[in-house]
Amino acid sequence: MDGTLVFLGIESSCDDTAAAVVRDAPGGAEILSSVVEGQVALHAPFGGVVPEIAARAHAERIDHCIEAALAEAGLGLDALDGIAVTAGPGLIGGVLSGVMCAKGLAAATGLPLVGVNHLAGHALTPRLTDGLTYPYLMLLVSGGHCQFLTVSGPEDFTRLGGSIDDAPGEAFDKVAKLLGLPQPGGPAVEAEAMTGDPRRFALPRPLLDRPGCDLSFSGLKTAVLRARDGLLAAQGGLFRQDRADLCAGFQAAVTDVLAEKTRRALDLSAVPALAVAGGVAANSTIRAALERVCAERGVRFTAPPLRLCTDNAAMIAYAGIARFRADGRDGMDLSARPRWPLDSRSPALIGSGKKGAKA
Repeated sequence: MDGTLVFLGIESSCDDTAAAVVRDAPGGAEILSSVVEGQVALHAPFGGVVPEIAARAHAERIDHCIEAALAEAGLGLDALDGIAVTAGPGLIGGVLSGVMCAKGLAAATGLPLVGVNHLAGHALTPRLTDGLTYPYLMLLVSGGHCQFLTVSGPEDFTRLGGSIDDAPGEAFDKVAKLLGLPQPGGPAVEAEAMTGDPRRFALPRPLLDRPGCDLSFSGLKTAVLRARDGLLAAQGGLFRQDRADLCAGFQAAVTDVLAEKTRRALDLSAVPALAVAGGVAANSTIRAALERVCAERGVRFTAPPLRLCTDNAAMIAYAGIARFRADGRDGMDLSARPRWPLDSRSPALIGSGKKGAKA
């Protein structure tokens, strides 16, 4: 479908409630508004995201976010051409909140409804922000996911590898928790690492001794735990420099693994560009390492602005437009999905159960 399209996007897959309006015209896409309400304060006492609290917060806030996004864009519902909503993967309570809200709006207005894979939103963000052309390699690196994907179209993804256990963002959060740092763990660990010595502790670089692009971060997290316990046993406590050195060593290990696996993925895909997205893409040390890898391989490096690295609804609106242009739309039977792999042709990385393959 050609011409200009304006879509409302709704995102509620984890702990950020978001709404945005995006206009996609023949000359390029434009974010007319983007509203994100985080839940850090709600989950802070528990050291991580509590699904039930997240779901309730989404239900309370989602309509306000939509109103704010429309007001910021200076548009009413009658100016929209469609509604895009995250339909998975994610925490099912939150995803359901967004899907039901989108269904209500679509039923009331008669606007087309498009369910979007949250991961596709991240994977297509470089086209929204930088006009990147197909094909390109996407490193999706976040709190819940880590995958190398060749992106050849709005619904054409080939997975080259990914994490077989913890995602990097999850590992950052767990390391922060065991070192007594606040959540979210990524920014806290990065800040501590700035004054640390990354060479003090001999932490592992998991799976670098095996071929392929799969990754593992659970054992690295455990190695940090054991190093911490060793310090506690030897000196009766953890000093500030100890914590900074552990953070620096952990961050260096994650960076080294991601850099080497990216080299392998670029060699396998033979594409002219690498894009990185997801919350961990905001880490400056990791970004710099990936930029160096791209310079070595002579490929273009692109990453979204920091505000679009974490969960947002602008990427959902844009992905919805892309799917709608490819004749993709949904009815009132659209389901919320806790699991939804982008590449359904490849075997599940972690396995599957009654609800299907994990993302």
